Amino acid sequence: MSHAPNKTTPLAQLLTDRQRQGQRISFTVTSDWQQGRTTFGGLLSVLVVQAMRDICGADWPLRALQTNFVGPVSPGTMHVDVTLLRQGKNVRQVQAHVLQTNDQGETQIGGVLLGVFGSGRASSVPHLRPVQPAVAHDENTAFKWPYVPDVMPDFLQHLDVRHAEGAMPFTGSPDWHSRTHVKLHATQGVDAELQTVMLADAGATPALGQLKGFAPASSVSWALELRPVDVSKPDGFWRMDKDALATGEGYVNEKTTLWTPDGQLAAFGYQVVAIYA
Repeated sequence: MSHAPNKTTPLAQLLTDRQRQGQRISFTVTSDWQQGRTTFGGLLSVLVVQAMRDICGADWPLRALQTNFVGPVSPGTMHVDVTLLRQGKNVRQVQAHVLQTNDQGETQIGGVLLGVFGSGRASSVPHLRPVQPAVAHDENTAFKWPYVPDVMPDFLQHLDVRHAEGAMPFTGSPDWHSRTHVKLHATQGVDAELQTVMLADAGATPALGQLKGFAPASSVSWALELRPVDVSKPDGFWRMDKDALATGEGYVNEKTTLWTPDGQLAAFGYQVVAIYA
């Protein structure tokens, strides 16, 4: 069982403390960002995106991010080795490996990620933007999740999470969807792109709502498709809409739609989640 830390480190501090050596960016991950025995996947992906921007440039927005969670990432030093695979006129493809050294001095791979950055171009295709659907409860009337040390993942103490509709984990719900209002407690120093990456991974699969008792789950792979957005309410609630698409043999295929505080589409996410029940 994990124990809640006495001190929390805001995301902006983890970003500020990073160090660069050649094509490697190193971060110090603190225990208050853990999810079970590994670092919260949304945080890991945010740190990798920052490393990609440091090495290959932050002039173009992130359009897509593919993450394979290979092994656990423990508190301590985490290295991100970045490789520019190809740079074209409008698209940049960047690969990153997350590495840690274990107690035996062996290098372990924690994750393999591919980021696609692309500049905007003039296009004759009309704009198509989904409209955010209504939910049963707004952020003021939705159920606010309390943070319970030793029961909830440590990283949740950094988030304000409010359940608006659909399945809640381990309640035996008949629903296969969930709708949640969510935001970081400390947003200063964290731009909209990085918030998009983190918040798109901030909720449990609604398939866990079908269970009547606790069971662990972990993401295996995650594909995120982003739309560049301007956030006019930096401290406002984003909305995370999750839908389980298919289940079987201990795996869930799910889709996440993330909306900005003012209702803009920010991202589509697709995950394969392993459930140990």
